[in-house]
This record gives sequence, C-alpha cells and structure tokens, in this order.
Amino acid sequence: MRDKQENNNNSDAVVVRLDETARNEAQSILCHAYREDPTFQYLFDHRRAGYDQRVRATVRELIDLYLELNQDAVGVMKGDTLIAVAFIGDPELRMNLAEQLSWRIRMVLTAGFASTRRYLDYHQKIRDLLPHPQAHQLPLMGVNPKYQNQGYGRVLLKAVEKLCEENPRGKGLVLDTGNSRYLPFYESEGFRSLGKIRLGDFEDHVLFREIGSEASDARNEATPH
Repeated sequence: MRDKQENNNNSDAVVVRLDETARNEAQSILCHAYREDPTFQYLFDHRRAGYDQRVRATVRELIDLYLELNQDAVGVMKGDTLIAVAFIGDPELRMNLAEQLSWRIRMVLTAGFASTRRYLDYHQKIRDLLPHPQAHQLPLMGVNPKYQNQGYGRVLLKAVEKLCEENPRGKGLVLDTGNSRYLPFYESEGFRSLGKIRLGDFEDHVLFREIGSEASDARNEATPH
C-alpha cells in the first residue's frame, strides 16, 4: 500500500492508494462482498457446486488484471486494518474486457466457460447503456461486513470520485448493483439510473454520475445557500 492520506470526513478513516501488496486483503474483502450479491449469484450459478470457488477465482483474476494494467485502486483503513477497497477502470478498460485474451483464458480455466461467457455478455449490456463512451468504471467495490453501515462506504466512494475528477479522460463514473437496497445510497451521491438489465428473476441496476468541473458547478448551483 502507498500514499496514505487522512480523510477529513471521518476522523478514524484513512484513505490509501493500493498496490500489489494489498492483493490478499483486497481479495478477502471483495469475496465477502460479492458472495451474497444477486448479480454474482446469477452470473456464477450459486445453485451449482463450487460457487465459492468461482467467486474467488473471478475476484482474483479481476484484481490481477487491474493491477497488471496499472489501474487505480483505493482503500479505507481503520487503524492497521484495511476495511474497504475499490478498483477503478480507465474509460476504455472495461469496454475492452473481452479483448483481454490471457484474462479470458484464465477465467475459463478457473471460473468455467459458461460463467465467463455470462460475465462478458453482462458487461456488453452495460456498455450498451452508457450515455458517453468515455466513462470510468467501478467493477469492484466492497466493505468488510464488520464495518458496514458505519459510513465507510461513503468515504470510499468519495475517494473514488476524487480520483475520477483528477483524470480528464473520463466524463463520468459508472457502477452497477443487483441489490436494490443500495439504490438510495447511490442516489444520495448523485448517481442516476441508466437502465436495468434482466438477470433471471431480478434486475441489475446500472447507474451513472457525471464527473468533472461542469458536474461540480451544476451540483453547487443546485445546493441551497
């Protein structure tokens, strides 16, 4: 880990930039975060034996891919414990996920062909909903279950938004969730719905927030003084 910086919004939270030394801790947090996620349960068939292994394999391969491609990753620490992590994709990275041949091969070998195909098809559907092709992606984000509902998710998302604002190549931030109970939180952070993707008997929500000086000006004008 590197580049520690105190976060003024939460006195006991420290925002850090992550590198390969945080891989194992990040993987543990994200596996817990996504194991019960409806979208992951559908894409990786939680009713079939080996679901936990497929989740671990997918999270591991995505983390390794983002680290190999030098993508931004941030975390939140409380004391010496990493409690939340997020990996941010450059505007074109997630769009070109299907073109990452070595990643696709590793995914097929570890998560299986059917799960890999569903995962790629799912992200193509997200691409089709984007209002602007130059959007940052947030494919992996999670908070340790012991520290959820304590404001650390908001601290993490603020750090992600700040990084995106510093990168002129993107015009916004896209994320998705299959858990509708998270929608009020994202809406409170300025995200709006781009649409829904039908996955079995539920819908995954694709959300977008504009990033940059123009978006900040618009929010400031909308805030009562």
